Amino acid sequence: MIKRKIYNRLLELLHDFRIVYIAGPRQAGKSTLAKVVAKDMDMQYFTLDDQSLYEVASKDPHGLIESLGKKIVLDEFQYVPLLIPAIKMVSDNLSPDEKGVFLLTGSSDIFKSAKTQEALPGHMAHIELYPLSLCEINKLNINIVDYLSAHRLTSFKGKQIDRNQMADILIKGGYPEVINKNKRNRNAWYKSYISGRLYKDFAMLTQVKGNYIAKIDVLTRLLAGMSGNLIKYANIANNIGFDDKTVKKYIQILELMFIVKRVEPYVKNQAKRGVLGLSKIHFFDTGLACHMLGMKQPGLLHTSHFYGGLLENFILMEILKHSTWAQEDIRLYHFRDKKKNEVDIVIEKDDGKIIGIEVKASTSLNQNDFKGLYELSLYSGDRFDKGVMIYSGAQLLPMKFKDKTFYAVPVSLFLE
Repeated sequence: MIKRKIYNRLLELLHDFRIVYIAGPRQAGKSTLAKVVAKDMDMQYFTLDDQSLYEVASKDPHGLIESLGKKIVLDEFQYVPLLIPAIKMVSDNLSPDEKGVFLLTGSSDIFKSAKTQEALPGHMAHIELYPLSLCEINKLNINIVDYLSAHRLTSFKGKQIDRNQMADILIKGGYPEVINKNKRNRNAWYKSYISGRLYKDFAMLTQVKGNYIAKIDVLTRLLAGMSGNLIKYANIANNIGFDDKTVKKYIQILELMFIVKRVEPYVKNQAKRGVLGLSKIHFFDTGLACHMLGMKQPGLLHTSHFYGGLLENFILMEILKHSTWAQEDIRLYHFRDKKKNEVDIVIEKDDGKIIGIEVKASTSLNQNDFKGLYELSLYSGDRFDKGVMIYSGAQLLPMKFKDKTFYAVPVSLFLE
C-alpha cells in the first residue's frame, strides 16, 4: 500500500477540528486512507455503501448519529446529506477541547452543492485527496509547490524525457487501482469506472431522466479533448446539441464529482475574478481523459493534437496534488491578456506573489517561448515572483528575455 502524502496533514486537522471532510474522486484512495486513520486514531469505521446503514441514515439521521457515538469515520458521506444537521447538532454540543470527533469522506463535494442546507461553518476542515501523484508512486520526498516557491530554485540533476515516455505516464494516470495493471486490464478498469461510477453518480446528483448516458458521454469525451483549453459554453452547446445553460450545469456537476476542474483567469483585482475572462478546463486524471479519447498507446497520443493540452493538464494536476501537503497555501489560475499573450498556469501564494508556469513539450527552447511570462510579469508588477518554463530537456537553466530572467525547469523534476 502506498502511503499518502496528506496523511500527516490529515492528523493535524483532526487534532484541531471537530469534523474533517475528505473529498475527492471515486477510487482515489479515500476509503483506504480513512481506514488507516481510523485504526491509528482509535476511531470506529462505518460506510454508507452498507445498504442497511444507508437505509437507517436516510430514515432517521439523528437517531443513527446518536447511536454511533463519537470518534467515528463515515465513508461515502455524500449518499446521505440529511446527516449534516444531525452531525451539526452533536458538534454544537461538544466541549471546546473535543476534537477529531467525525471524519467524513465523499466522492462529490456536497458542501458546495445547492442541496446542502448546512455547511457546518466553523466546525469543519476540508481537505481533498486526488489520484496518486508521481511523487507518491515513485516514493519521492520533494514537494513541487515548496520547491517553486523558494527564493531561489536549487539546481538538481535532471533527465531528458522523450515524448513516448511522457505519453505513457499520461495514459497510466494516477488511480491507485490501475498503476500496476497491464494495458488490457487498465482499459477494462476505466470502462467499468465510467459506466459503473461516473454515469451513476452523475444521475444521483442531477436526478436526470431519460437517455442521459449518451448525453453525458458525448460531453465528457468532448471535455477530455479540450484539456488545457478555454471553455466557451456556447461553442460546446453547438457541438453537442445542448443549450449553453445545460452545458454549464453539467460541467458544474462534473466538477463537484472531481472529474473535471475549471481554472479561472488571473486578474489582479480579486473582486473581478470569476467574472472577467474565460476559464480553462482540465481533467483530474489524465489516464481517464486519455481513455475517453481512445488514446491508449503512447505512440498514438504523443503524435496527436491532444498531447500538448494533456501535458499541461498533467503539470497543473501534479501541482494541485502537491499543494495538499505543501507548506505554502496556493491558488491556481491561468493568464491571457487582450493581445492573447498566455501563461498556462499561475500560482498565487498567500502573500499575493505569483509564479508563472509555461509548459512546453519539446526538449529545446528559444527566447520567444518566454514572451507570455514576460507579459505576465509586466501585468502583475511587484507581485511577480518568478517565471518558469517546464520543458523536456535535462538542465535547469536561467533564460533571459529582454530585461527579465526566467527559469527553464526539466519536467523530470515531477517524475523522478
